[in-house]
Amino acid sequence: MKSELTPNLGLSADQIQKLVDILKKTLADEVVLTTKLRKYHWNVTGPNFAELHELFEKQYEETFDMADDVAEYIRIYGELAPGTLTEFLNDTRLQENPGKNGTADDMLKDILETHEAIIRNLRADTRAAGSEIGDPAIEDFLVGMIHKHQKMAWMIRASISQS
Repeated sequence: MKSELTPNLGLSADQIQKLVDILKKTLADEVVLTTKLRKYHWNVTGPNFAELHELFEKQYEETFDMADDVAEYIRIYGELAPGTLTEFLNDTRLQENPGKNGTADDMLKDILETHEAIIRNLRADTRAAGSEIGDPAIEDFLVGMIHKHQKMAWMIRASISQS
């Protein structure tokens, strides 16, 4: 039996569950990337310190905002958004590198690889949300996230030393 508070959005319970599963993975990926960016923001050193410190800060603020939007979509579909590190680590499709920082270029390469992994995941999630599940709103939302990550990846790629 449906509660009066259960969303009636023209999607079946199965469709909503599939979308929420996608969104929980997406949320976890954004939180992991945000955490990596913050770690590198705190620990970057070298001749480009100021520029990279600012770049990492700008990107972790943007990925945090995206994570917030994803969590709100989970709530729109009537589910509780995950909010613990354990949940995020269980749901993420990304890898962490605990205890490793490396050079500024190592940090940039790790962030670039992470953005690109997220972009690949978002492309698959977009196809699933659209053609498989049939929710153009989430499909459009995820496409917007792809655009943002592609731009951030470009900024990182342009910052990597070519020597």
